[in-house]
Amino acid sequence: MKIAITSQNRREITGHTGMCRKFWIYDIAEDPSGSKIQDKELLELPKEQSLHEHRGGPHPVLDNVQVLISAGMGEGMWRRLAGLGIRAIVTRETDPDKAVQALLDGSLVEETAGCSDHHHEHGHPDHQEVKIFPGIS
Repeated sequence: MKIAITSQNRREITGHTGMCRKFWIYDIAEDPSGSKIQDKELLELPKEQSLHEHRGGPHPVLDNVQVLISAGMGEGMWRRLAGLGIRAIVTRETDPDKAVQALLDGSLVEETAGCSDHHHEHGHPDHQEVKIFPGIS
């Protein structure tokens, strides 16, 4: 399994998924003892390959990952990714490694798409731990 994380500053999970051009790509090894990070690399894209600019055809992120984690994305981006079979997750976790590990152990807390990019408490009942990953074996 491969996981992409938006990280425009190369250190933290950042928002605005559609405009992001820097992604940490995690290769996850799955074996009987459990899933673990096998490899991690930074993918830097030219502006014309940002998800917002992409208009179809092959794409280095969309074609190779099963999960995309970000600090923020709108509902349109979330639906677009879902339509491609990519599990889109918005989280408040800022550390990419911690987010991937939390995803693997089932404790990553997911925010609602469209509720991101603003960080204040307002009692959304649909903030939840990510427990299942549709479309990922």
